[in-house]
Amino acid sequence: MIEGELREDLHIKWDRMRSEMRAMGIEACLLSVDVNLYYATGRVYNGYFYLSIEDEPWFFIKRPNGYSGERVVYIRKPEELPERFAERHIRMPRSLLLEADELSYTEYMRLFSIFRPEKAENATRFSRKLRQVKTPLEIKRFRISARKHEATYREIPACFRPGMTDIELQIEIERRMRKNGSIGLFRAFGANMDIYMGSLLAGANAEEPSPFDFALGGGGLDASCPLGANGTVLKDGTAVMVDMAGNYTAYMTDMTRVFSVGRLPDEAYRAHQVALAIQAEIANAARPGSACSELYDIAARIAEREGLSDNFMGTKQQAKFVGHGIGIQINELPVLTPRSKEVLEPNMVFALEPKFVIPGVGAVGIENSFLVTDTGVEKLTVFEEEIIPLDK
Repeated sequence: MIEGELREDLHIKWDRMRSEMRAMGIEACLLSVDVNLYYATGRVYNGYFYLSIEDEPWFFIKRPNGYSGERVVYIRKPEELPERFAERHIRMPRSLLLEADELSYTEYMRLFSIFRPEKAENATRFSRKLRQVKTPLEIKRFRISARKHEATYREIPACFRPGMTDIELQIEIERRMRKNGSIGLFRAFGANMDIYMGSLLAGANAEEPSPFDFALGGGGLDASCPLGANGTVLKDGTAVMVDMAGNYTAYMTDMTRVFSVGRLPDEAYRAHQVALAIQAEIANAARPGSACSELYDIAARIAEREGLSDNFMGTKQQAKFVGHGIGIQINELPVLTPRSKEVLEPNMVFALEPKFVIPGVGAVGIENSFLVTDTGVEKLTVFEEEIIPLDK
């Protein structure tokens, strides 16, 4: 079922999974949610991935047809699993990880009643913890996404026409994204995270709070999706913040750049320079062992020193983080927040996004994706960081 470079990558992941399960005192895990299946198998299918601490994995598949391999077993429903285990001399686990934060209550209880483990733990938390530290193949895919992400952003000025609205500009950018290879699907963890291919905020709309858990909000086009572009006309003196997805492989880079229509007020340019200073200070301080809370504190201290605390990460509603892990989902661990207990480790990949909102003008700031190396961090997304005029 799995060959070549991908197989080597998956063996690294399976070894990590077994090691973590042993440390937890758990015998096996059962995964069925798309992102976890992709992480553990390199593909998405309808079915289950089963891994015990003592054996190679099994792939129990409902759909699609056509997979083959000695450890591939087709089933119609999960109630068949005990029988299929018995036929293949797979011991039923006494302790099991199930995706408690991602499965519906009904599906969780269905699987629990089938296996009846003496001890059940949360496979969602288990998977998110493992996914923090990337493998060489995952990092390779981040680099591919970064290059294509940068290529799309280079085309943004060509998308602009005088008199257009924010959503019209976003649609043109989305078209370039797809032509440059964007998968289109924007994967995020948790409720209140609906978004389509990213966010574009222009002018006063950048102040609008949203129920969704992103750095900045925006009113959106409809009450059913209150986030992002809202039809604002792009006129002189408007800041346009573009935060469109880097989903050119399954591993998403995150990058924000600010564009301007005409000349912005001086305070916008000053705040943007403060954001760049925050990025530089954190990038200089970040290394394996750095506490995520301390990295957030660096940003908060600089914003306060510059008299911009009231504008930092929003105005009417302020996000309480300045960065987050990225990967198969856009909001992975770790999170750079004041209450975080997490520390950086080599081969983590995170987005750093110090941003400010200037009332009536829009949002300014920066976001880039960083790889944690053995000695510091490497910026993966490399593109012009000053405010870029759209109407040159």
